Amino acid sequence: MLPSKLHALFCLCSCLAPVHPIDWQDLNPVAHIRSSAWANKIQALMAVASVGQSKIPRGNGSYSVGCTDLMFDYTEKGTFLRLYYPSQEDDHHSDTLWIPNKEYFFGLSKYLGTHWLMGKILSLFFGSMTTPADWNSPLRTGEKYPLIVFSHGLGAFRTIYSAICIDLASYGFIVAAVEHRDGSASATYYFKDQSAAEIGNKSWLYLQSLKSEEEEMPLRNEQVQKRAKECSQALDLILDIDRGRPVKNVLDLEFDLEQLKDSIDRNKIAVIGHSFGGATVIQTLSEDQRFRCGIALDAWMLPLDDEIYSRIPQPLFFINSERFQYPSNIEKMEKCYSPGKERKMITIRTAERF
Repeated sequence: MLPSKLHALFCLCSCLAPVHPIDWQDLNPVAHIRSSAWANKIQALMAVASVGQSKIPRGNGSYSVGCTDLMFDYTEKGTFLRLYYPSQEDDHHSDTLWIPNKEYFFGLSKYLGTHWLMGKILSLFFGSMTTPADWNSPLRTGEKYPLIVFSHGLGAFRTIYSAICIDLASYGFIVAAVEHRDGSASATYYFKDQSAAEIGNKSWLYLQSLKSEEEEMPLRNEQVQKRAKECSQALDLILDIDRGRPVKNVLDLEFDLEQLKDSIDRNKIAVIGHSFGGATVIQTLSEDQRFRCGIALDAWMLPLDDEIYSRIPQPLFFINSERFQYPSNIEKMEKCYSPGKERKMITIRTAERF
């Protein structure tokens, strides 16, 4: 199924529901379809703006939710993530900006194959939208929480899936939403040196496009391997903090990392991802046994080598949307099934896209 990229503009709003995080590659990622006329895009944006005034919903669980950004090592090889967590009750709740920098909108316009001015239009409509997570609020201490490392889809970034991450945190999970630096994020940033980090002088990386006549599989396979390493690296750092080892947040935010000491239930560590992130789930499980299970949302299987399917001992859960998935992709998912291994796949009928 290959819907127009124009549909991604409508999906920008649909991701506000807890079960609809968005992969900005809102199509079968094997093919790229050129966007339609500018007038249609602007009309679509106006339609989204007119019906999309509802905010990203609060989580359905019993916990209040806080969030912060963590960057370890200022270089592009470091780890960058948004952390969502159960927070202390606070009467002075302050929502968090959903998309924190204008450069992310420019990256989205590049992803959509439009003029950079589309980024300005997106920023105009969505630049002030907030999420119901209290920025830098104190962690609710005294408990050990299951940990989820979350991997975004192609053309997304760490904050796009705020709805689902907030919902998970409201049920008592700590969620580390990684921002991948493999060239699959629409935009991300790092710092060239220590002085740049100290003054906040960001160096931006934008989506890596396929070159003319370049085959997709080699690039995506290289990326999914890097993505899996980034998930494991994020886990390394969070577990270091959990052990009480000194770790410096490059972003130098007010959130006290020492709060996270002894906060992780090490027997309950999972990896979840959407689309390209779903492939990342499978790659990560095959390489890192510390992840006890994985959930792949509308997994895009093309990036994976065939031999990987037999190297996943952990439980694996596929959740698919009926109107996106296609037979060849499902066939690859079924290769993950083997005797003695816990597997489950469900398809949500009439669902357009996770």
